[in-house]
Amino acid sequence: MDLERKVNSDPRRILPSVDHLIQKVRGYQSELAGWAVRRAARDALEAIRNEISQGDSDFTGNEGDLQALVLEVGDSARRLGAAHPRMVINATGVVLHTNLGRAPLAEAAGVAVARSLEGYSNLELDLETGRRGSRMGSLEAKLLALSGAEAAHVVNNNAAAVLLALNTLALGRSVVVSRGELVEIGGSFRIPSIMQRAGVSLREVGTTNRTHLADYEDAIGPDTALLLKVHRSNFEQRGFVAEADVRELADLAHARGIPLVEDLGSGTLLDLAAAGLPDEAFAPGRLGLGVDVLCFSGDKLLGGPQTGILLGRFESIDAMRRNPLARALRVDKMTVAALDATLDLMLDERRSEEIPVVAGLRATSAELESRAARLLETLSPVLMGRAKARIVQSEAAVGGGSLPEYRLAGWAVVIDGVDVPAVSSHLRDASTPVLARVREDALWLDVRTLRDVDLPRVAEALAFALDR
Repeated sequence: MDLERKVNSDPRRILPSVDHLIQKVRGYQSELAGWAVRRAARDALEAIRNEISQGDSDFTGNEGDLQALVLEVGDSARRLGAAHPRMVINATGVVLHTNLGRAPLAEAAGVAVARSLEGYSNLELDLETGRRGSRMGSLEAKLLALSGAEAAHVVNNNAAAVLLALNTLALGRSVVVSRGELVEIGGSFRIPSIMQRAGVSLREVGTTNRTHLADYEDAIGPDTALLLKVHRSNFEQRGFVAEADVRELADLAHARGIPLVEDLGSGTLLDLAAAGLPDEAFAPGRLGLGVDVLCFSGDKLLGGPQTGILLGRFESIDAMRRNPLARALRVDKMTVAALDATLDLMLDERRSEEIPVVAGLRATSAELESRAARLLETLSPVLMGRAKARIVQSEAAVGGGSLPEYRLAGWAVVIDGVDVPAVSSHLRDASTPVLARVREDALWLDVRTLRDVDLPRVAEALAFALDR
């Protein structure tokens, strides 16, 4: 009988235990959150075990490998434990960057939110009578003053606004919409899917590229609840195309005794024609064409918090308020406070440019060129001897699924002569991350989306990135 003990040659024995690895990481970076270190350690060890099982691991267990593992776990734990969302600096020039939270709030809106959280609030209390009040009362009054609508309602986003409008006005009936407007927005949300969930039947008319007034007219029948017009927020059609005029659609709908509902996607309550924005973005103008119910996002061109704004005829909006879905889709007190403060700024023309989106869209070429010169001056000490920089004219999209063909001309500081992908990555690792555009093997810092207070922060982040 062979009494010699057999040695377990399993290569996974070279891995440190979870607790040992945690102790090493905490000893090196004691400020990291304990839960994050434990999660990162377990994930890292599991990844190495899988590599060993597949024969792909180069982990030897020596001191160098262990130290590299400690650093990797520490970096992972730092990312896991970081606050989310956190402030970043947008140097892309895209005013409504979906990945960066779309519209940044005005300072007054942030202050209003903070005040609403200091203690209790009169969210649903009428202070004059001491009885139950409406959380929408102030918002509706201000929305009506800005839009001229008969009534207004606010829900948690524009998809919710479309859902509520269709479910209220067309449940169990059909809705006529152009085939060319059956859009898909971010996150694979499609108009047909929303209509299905709203409990209405889709009646497509026209073709992908051409839909005429007669197509709508022929489709209207006893089961038709309304006509739906959907703005193609994130793409444009060109060439041999046609679509029905909104005023003519409104006249047709009213002649047949049904409403016209328009999903504008991104709308503004300020006339920004002087900034070059097309008329279709101006919500009061759409209502003036005869649209009965209009909905759009609050965190796009409006420049406020994420909401869905509903404007229109009193009987339609009032029916939506009474729909049980309205409670499920309602906004909270922080959103109410932020939107209320944003609308206050709009009502005071002298303060409207305190809304970052409005200021970004209205910024003139001269203002942007001057800001770019200040940024270059701020960056010069950091770049000296390490990179080249120059001021150039730039162009960026509005972003956020708004006005896809409209481009914003501006100015940028362009940096080259560096490892652009590496510097761009390190900028995102800075204490205040900076997001820039990479174009033509250079780093573009577009100043349209930068404030004066951001310029030294960009310089600090760039110094960090170049030193890595």
